[in-house]
Amino acid sequence: MSELDFIDRLKAITTHPAARGLTDDVAMMPFGRHKLVMTHDMMVEGVHFLADADPADVAWKLVAVNLSDLAAKGAKPLGVLLGYGRTSGDQWDAAFVEGLKQAIDRFAVPLLGGDTVAMGANAPRTFGLTAIGEAKGHIVPSRSNAKPGHAVYVTGTIGDAWAGLQIASGSLRSSDIDTTASLLKAHTRPTPRLEEGRILSNLVSSMMDISDGLLLDASRIAAASGVQIEIDLAEVPLSKQFQALVGDDTEARIKAATGGDDYQLLLTASPETVLSVPLTCVGICRPGSGVALHSHGERLQLPEHLGFVHA
Repeated sequence: MSELDFIDRLKAITTHPAARGLTDDVAMMPFGRHKLVMTHDMMVEGVHFLADADPADVAWKLVAVNLSDLAAKGAKPLGVLLGYGRTSGDQWDAAFVEGLKQAIDRFAVPLLGGDTVAMGANAPRTFGLTAIGEAKGHIVPSRSNAKPGHAVYVTGTIGDAWAGLQIASGSLRSSDIDTTASLLKAHTRPTPRLEEGRILSNLVSSMMDISDGLLLDASRIAAASGVQIEIDLAEVPLSKQFQALVGDDTEARIKAATGGDDYQLLLTASPETVLSVPLTCVGICRPGSGVALHSHGERLQLPEHLGFVHA
């Protein structure tokens, strides 16, 4: 059974409206005059982080990826709950706690509790985090309201985290210390776009964070909204560091657009809407379905894999 098949079985028993039909990254419940926004993400050694990763970086990223889901809904973080699967290594655990403190201090989100379990000395380290946020007095963006004619935007640059992973795993190497440090940081210590999300939440037609790859996540908005999203590969913003290490040709841009782990915001909005944060327009919504790709006016074949999908 694939991950998608398993999720389909869960959808059959998920009837509460707060779950949004399991078609979004968060659950949402009324909370007085506002809305309570909740999300849960897991990280597993060998899947989401390398075995030799810095434990402090792992903890930071666990917090950041969950807060990124809140950012895509314009929600203010209220607190987090940690699920910690202990294996062996007191020093590893201590370093993880230090990284966790750095993250919750940086993003001003308190640790409220959670659970710890013993996994066995040889088990892969496994962690989960539940993040709870509050959306005040605005429409919480979903994936499902993009319309034909709406423009497609992203925050920041795309592909840096993928390039950082290649450096961390030894697949790529840069002789420039600053380039290496910048790309590694994008991979190990992403920054959720909380402030941008709060500003944009009342202005967009749809919004989500980019976790599994720009093309794959664009296809999810397309499917939820019943449109085709056409991405202009030439307009995908790349950092100078990415270009220096990987390049700026079509192959390099495909890697950036499918690599994932960016935790930037992907959004759609009417072209007439004034969006008061720095954004890059990377495409347009059209009638149809799925994702289309072009560059400099030329239609491109989609890559075999649009992004990261669990088996």
